[in-house]
This record gives sequence, C-alpha cells and structure tokens, in this order.
Amino acid sequence: MAYRVSLTRRAERDLANIYRVVSAKTSDTAHIWFLRLRETIASLQDNPYRCPTTPEDEHLRYLLYGKKPHVYRVIYRVIEGSKQIVVVHIRHGARSEFSLKIQ
Repeated sequence: MAYRVSLTRRAERDLANIYRVVSAKTSDTAHIWFLRLRETIASLQDNPYRCPTTPEDEHLRYLLYGKKPHVYRVIYRVIEGSKQIVVVHIRHGARSEFSLKIQ
C-alpha cells in the first residue's frame, strides 16, 4: 500500500526558495531539474524506508537529490499508523547544521 506524501509549511517554503534559487522560472533545464526533485520526493510513497535515518534524529530519514556540488537533502518522517510521509525540510547539502523544529 502506498504512503501519502505531504509537506510541512517549512518544506513548502524550502521548495519555493529552491525554485527561485535555481532560476527554474527562466531556465528550461532548471525547471526540469526542479520537476524531477518533486517527482523524487513523491516517489517516497512507494518505499519510504529506502533512505537512511538522520544523524540528528533517528525518527527522521533523508533522501539525497542531485549531483555534487548541487545536492539537496530532503528530510522526512514516516508515520506508519496512517501510512503517511511528512517532508519536514529540504536543504542544500552544503549548508551547516540546523535545527529540526517541526511545525
């Protein structure tokens, strides 16, 4: 059974910021890259446990997307009881440590 993928407000803001930063509005290549990022996030519905847990919190997992030096880290939680995946945060892999305060 497939899981339902949802994004927190923070993750939605992260995606909007990524769209702007990569210039997806004005570049066909960047737009396609961005669409593939969204598709990759959606693909978690089929096998959310394929990604490792985060070092920050064993209840969170992360998916890496992109190629160096443009790797993004999608941090998410699997809620088994409701068959749901909640994407908490999406960040560039080169960013320094951060706090995982879930909204």
